[in-house]
Amino acid sequence: MSGHSKWHNIQARKGKSDAARGKIFTKIGREIAVVVKAGGSDPVSNPRLRDVIAKAKQNNMPNDTIERSIKKASGELAGVNYESCVYEGYGVGGSAVIVECLTDNKNRTAGDVRHAFDKFGGSMGSNGCVSYLFQRKGLVEVSNEGVDTDEVMMSALDAGAKDVNEYDDSLEIVTEPNDVNVVAEALTKAGYNVLSSEVQMVPDNYVDLDESKLATFTRMIDMLEDSDDVQEVYHNVNMPEEC
Repeated sequence: MSGHSKWHNIQARKGKSDAARGKIFTKIGREIAVVVKAGGSDPVSNPRLRDVIAKAKQNNMPNDTIERSIKKASGELAGVNYESCVYEGYGVGGSAVIVECLTDNKNRTAGDVRHAFDKFGGSMGSNGCVSYLFQRKGLVEVSNEGVDTDEVMMSALDAGAKDVNEYDDSLEIVTEPNDVNVVAEALTKAGYNVLSSEVQMVPDNYVDLDESKLATFTRMIDMLEDSDDVQEVYHNVNMPEEC
């Protein structure tokens, strides 16, 4: 077993922001808009849409809200065109940060992201300046309560998983990005409680910041995640649960 669980690294902090369900739904709605325009409104023939719908359901997004977002994106309802953009930069202590966005105004979004970096002692860099420190991986989180963890591991590996990491209250299943939902569906059908399944940018190594810098870095991440334009923020900083 190897690696460091991004889910465990940020779950306490995300629990606080996840209370704002409307903001999460807005972000997922934008993601639906992009994948529908790229691949169509049928999840059977559009695997990216199928993945986003699974993500929406994991976040308790109502079915009618999902359907409305799909109809809006397919032109059945009036909607807005969103573009994807990625920004990279450095936080305090030389920490690495990747910010994935969906926006209808790239100038506004770039300005907001740059402001967050600058406000908390960081700096926005050029594309590629830190992404080489990360790998895109599928991560499936499975509850280990009341199950035989060895059997979960074997089921995951049989379904195509590459690695399994065991934690106090869950198992993290590592997959190739395109296999994440295949593995998640196989584990669900086998009767296991799948807590989450996402494609993430996982750092090769994590860094530790002292208490003062960690507090500053956390405020920067919170400011970035508070933006409706920002979909995901990835970084290589160890974030204790109390942060």
